[in-house]
This record gives sequence, structure tokens and C-alpha cells, in this order.
Amino acid sequence: MYLPKSFHETHIEVLHALMRDYPFATVITHGADGLAANHLPLELAGETSLHGHVARGNELANADGARVLVIFHGADGYVSPNWYPSKHVTGREVPTWNYAVVHVHGRLRVVDDKAWLRQLLERLTNRHEASQPKPWRVDDAPEDHIEKMLRAIVGIDIVIERIEGKFKLSQNHVDTNRAGVLHGLAERGGRRDAELAELMQQAEERRRGE
Repeated sequence: MYLPKSFHETHIEVLHALMRDYPFATVITHGADGLAANHLPLELAGETSLHGHVARGNELANADGARVLVIFHGADGYVSPNWYPSKHVTGREVPTWNYAVVHVHGRLRVVDDKAWLRQLLERLTNRHEASQPKPWRVDDAPEDHIEKMLRAIVGIDIVIERIEGKFKLSQNHVDTNRAGVLHGLAERGGRRDAELAELMQQAEERRRGE
């Protein structure tokens, strides 16, 4: 990943937070037929592993021991040059895209263990159902149905070897331009604009605290 110094995020707690807030990841492997990408939610287990599950027919179910690249995508959005005060003075600005991503390099282990899988499913379900008025639980389904579903999947445990974070959040601009981007995001009010603005503000607070 191209990683200019100004966009290199090294705070591990910040990287972990993005991975938890945006758990739907892209898992890239290299097999006999070349590169392959799969998309699935992953759980950060402590600081050393990522846990998830796939159908037995998924190529990842047969990738035990493979090296993988996992990409977590945070908020992103188009940035108009009209948002920069400096553009209205010099005209020397162009469009860009702000975003935050985390790349995790690791090795995949296939877990064919019903008890491990059930515990994972219960953790994932409890986490993602927490905001529901009446959270669904794994035990709400008939036991024979759960047993059938468990037989159809395998777990994956990705042992983390290296993490890289790229948070491109206008850090290469002066304060007035960054403020202009925040104002532009607030005015546009798109689907992820508030999330992107929050990431920008958090990055600014970290910069000022260092």
C-alpha cells in the first residue's frame, strides 16, 4: 500500500477501533488460480487474531496455512476543491478522496470445531443484535436447525502478523482547508459524511496532543 508519512496511522488503538467499528472485511488470498477476494465480517480477538466463519464450499475453507491480506474499510468520501479557502485565493487545488483503511497481514487457520464455532456465532450475534429492541439470540432457533447450520460452515482464525493503517484525512492541508472540508461534509450530509468528519476531528485531536 502506498503510504505517505502524513497519512500513516500508527496508533494501534486507533487501528483496532476501526476494525471493530467496520468489521465487514475483504480477505485476499493467492491460490492456484491467482488472487481471490472474499468478503465477510470478522471479530478482533484480543490483539492477535481475527475470527470469522465461511461456508464449507468457500475457497477459504480449504486455505489452511495460507498467507492472507485482510482489508478493513472505514468511512470515505469525495472532497471538492471548492471546500478549500486556499482554492479561492490561488486556484491551485484539485479534487481528492478522503478515507481510512486498515490492512492486516497474517496466516489463516481453518477451525473445524463445533463448540468453537457456536461460541463465535453467539458472540457475533450478541454484538450485532445489541441495538435491536428485542435482540435475537442463537438459542431462539430450533436446536436441530442450529446443528444443521453448524455442519455447513467452518471457522477461520487469522493470526495477525502485521497491521498497517492509512488515514487520508486532509492532514497534508493547512488548518483553514481542513476546517473547510469539515464544513463541506456537514453541508453535504451524505451517508458517511458525518463518520468521515468524526475521523478527521479525531486525527486532528491526536495531532495536537503529540
